[in-house]
Amino acid sequence: MHKVHVSYNNIVSALGFSTDEVVKNIASGKTGLQVIDDKNIFQEAFCGALIDNQALDSAFNTLAPQKDYTRLEKMMITSLNEVVKSSGIDLNERVGLIISSTKGNIDVLEPNNPFDDSRAYLAELGQQIKSYFNFKNEAIVVSNACVSGVLAVSIAKRYIDYGVYDHVFIASGDVVSAFTLSGFHSFQALSKAPCKPYDANRIGINIGEVAASALITNDTNSLSNDAVEVLGEGSSNDANHISGPSRTGEGLYRSMQLAFKEAQITSKDVDYISAHGTATLFNDEMEAIAFNRMDLAEVPLNSLKGYFGHTLGASGLVETIVGMQSLKNQTLYKSAGFETLGVTQPLNIIEKTEQKPLQIFLKTASGFGGCNTAVLFKKVN
Repeated sequence: MHKVHVSYNNIVSALGFSTDEVVKNIASGKTGLQVIDDKNIFQEAFCGALIDNQALDSAFNTLAPQKDYTRLEKMMITSLNEVVKSSGIDLNERVGLIISSTKGNIDVLEPNNPFDDSRAYLAELGQQIKSYFNFKNEAIVVSNACVSGVLAVSIAKRYIDYGVYDHVFIASGDVVSAFTLSGFHSFQALSKAPCKPYDANRIGINIGEVAASALITNDTNSLSNDAVEVLGEGSSNDANHISGPSRTGEGLYRSMQLAFKEAQITSKDVDYISAHGTATLFNDEMEAIAFNRMDLAEVPLNSLKGYFGHTLGASGLVETIVGMQSLKNQTLYKSAGFETLGVTQPLNIIEKTEQKPLQIFLKTASGFGGCNTAVLFKKVN
């Protein structure tokens, strides 16, 4: 079985249009979150992280596109272009493409949008990205709530393990839309202030938007300087509720068990956890229980939602990429918004950005419908 790596990557977000720029901003404590009071976006003021349209158009237009693309397609193409170019890989029949998104081009269904409603189909989003880059294989669309981004990494690894592909490119993204905001507003889960994951005074989630891209590969010779090996991965559905997680953390616990079993390591080998951390009562508590069941209570942990907001189907990939930078830079990044522990089980929340020897990190994600994914990564260079 081949070793599988996550290599070249890119982030397009409110914190910048490259991974390096984004991580420098995180290290300096800058957040992409802001209060947005624009009736053209949503009926009420909310706190979120939006990509600047002018900056996006400027970056996208440098690619000299030959047709019109939706806002999400522009984000994804801009991000993925950097990864394809940096990798130097020929897009032949041994190269796969995975698109991960929860809502895709949902905004084309809003009034006065110039695109045909058919563009809202996730398969059409995949077709647009495939055609732009001229991938030889059909795009595989992963849409499994908020685990989609990191689940795409797991699926790409499996395709390589099974010999279907040698390389898989992942493009992940979601946009902030009236549809998405309305859904979380109906749960009374939206916060009008920056979110506070795991904090006793948490007041709800922030919605953000990013496009993130990465190369998953069996190549060991031409890796990026922040590359990581995928040691093990696992996914499980807790079958508890359409929107609420298992109160015992069963699904996340089983996902982690599967990942650790494949990696053949123990909790003592993990240096850092990049957790989901949505800043909602049920999610934060469930994660705390699951991490304690895995004997991970003392491992340094953060949530990156205080920098990007919850970026839905892209969150798992963008947070994996930042985790890769943690290993590369030997730096733990502060869990923004945290002050006082607000869960019943102990957790070692990272309260300040600091340097520390790091070799292995755990990325977890959980989402609506009871889905859970856990992946273990090891520093290469």
